[in-house]
Amino acid sequence: MLQEFKDFIAKGNVMDMAVGIIIGAAFTAIVKSLVDDLINPIIGLLMGGVDFVNQYIVLSGEVADGASLADAREAGAAVFAYGSFIMAIINFLIIAFVVFMLVKRVNAIKEAASKDEDVVEAAPAGPTDSELLQGILDAVKK
Repeated sequence: MLQEFKDFIAKGNVMDMAVGIIIGAAFTAIVKSLVDDLINPIIGLLMGGVDFVNQYIVLSGEVADGASLADAREAGAAVFAYGSFIMAIINFLIIAFVVFMLVKRVNAIKEAASKDEDVVEAAPAGPTDSELLQGILDAVKK
């Protein structure tokens, strides 16, 4: 059973998946920084200097006016954190778009490689062995 597990882990697909997960986690950190450090300030600027991530509605509990989302949660208030949710949607859309572009490019490369293989397969194969032997036999008879 241990050998079967080693064989399973050593398969290329499992290793490719592991590499993909690691790169995906690193990519998520990059997108999070993009949204938090570049997009959020622009949105905040457009909204008159409001920190969009800290936009929430208090559902129950007491929260001081102007308290951040973290402060409201720390106070134990039930909050409807719509700003964080919208930022999560923006993160998702950016990641989905980049993955879409990546898959589109990989598919184009695969399609180009497939066309090259089709061209090689479609090339004339030349005479068969029996045709060559028949030609030699005809030449010898003359």
